[in-house]
Amino acid sequence: MYDLEEKRLVREVVDRRAHRVLIQLPDGLKQEGFRLARFLENKAGVEVVVSADPCYGACDVAFSDAEQMRADLIVHYGHTPSVFPAKIPTVYLEARVKEDMTKAIKKALPFLANLRRIGVATTIQHIHELENVKRILKDEGKIVLIGKARGNIKYDGQVLGCDFTAVNSIANEADGFLFVGGGNFHALGIALATGKRVVVADPYLNEAREIENLKRKVLRQRWATICKAKKAQRFGIIIGLKPGQTNLQLVAKVKRELQTRGKRALLICMREITPEKLLAFSEIDAFVNTACPRVAIDDAIQVKKPVLTSDETLIMLGRMPWEAYAKENAPKT
Repeated sequence: MYDLEEKRLVREVVDRRAHRVLIQLPDGLKQEGFRLARFLENKAGVEVVVSADPCYGACDVAFSDAEQMRADLIVHYGHTPSVFPAKIPTVYLEARVKEDMTKAIKKALPFLANLRRIGVATTIQHIHELENVKRILKDEGKIVLIGKARGNIKYDGQVLGCDFTAVNSIANEADGFLFVGGGNFHALGIALATGKRVVVADPYLNEAREIENLKRKVLRQRWATICKAKKAQRFGIIIGLKPGQTNLQLVAKVKRELQTRGKRALLICMREITPEKLLAFSEIDAFVNTACPRVAIDDAIQVKKPVLTSDETLIMLGRMPWEAYAKENAPKT
């Protein structure tokens, strides 16, 4: 299903004269670890170590693991490079999906019938399909919009779980968006970031769906979490220790805002942010997550205490209007 670029993998390792290589794979590709390691050892004569830890994005490159293993090269699958400097030479292989996506895209067309100007977005695994998506939509008389790459975004039309600049750049022009890819996380992010309708063309399930109801549900949950956090006095500010998730400037801002309003704040750092680790801080009333946004959106329900993003913290403190966060989807308050 995925193009793992074995020829380029060998070429990169040989050209860089590596001796020990750390391979980092997302969970969905870890079953390829044994085969890739044996292949690379046979073709390039190097020692290979495969990381078993979760890998959530280019913010999560295993530099410390590679240092401990004394690896002189990291091979990181499934993401494009972030802008932070690499401590150890790193090769990024994108693991693009090879299956044809035409059926899923055509199943999305009935959901797009009333939209004329359609923004299109996807993740790195399907970025090569955007021209095919454009062709199908244009054949249906649609005007297709694709946001330009900048910052952490390498390709036009690409979205990350924490970066929706490409879709935001065309949000005012688009009547709605088509997201090409699996799951709902990225599509939900587009909907929250732009306030527009989002249709998903899912090639893994070979289906299309809207996420409007999910968006409304999440917004209600986030508003309820903000309201609950207003009663809290002791806040734990989570600092992510993964290379691309540490933002001490944001941490300082959040701490200052909380203390200005009479709240007490504890700085908590961790590499892997899990509900179990947060539950151990029994005296904390609520948490502010300054690392990966997935923690607040996906895992917070397991914590049983409010887990806010930095923007939600500003809303709770009256420093930012809810409407600026939830666009046109704000609940009536």
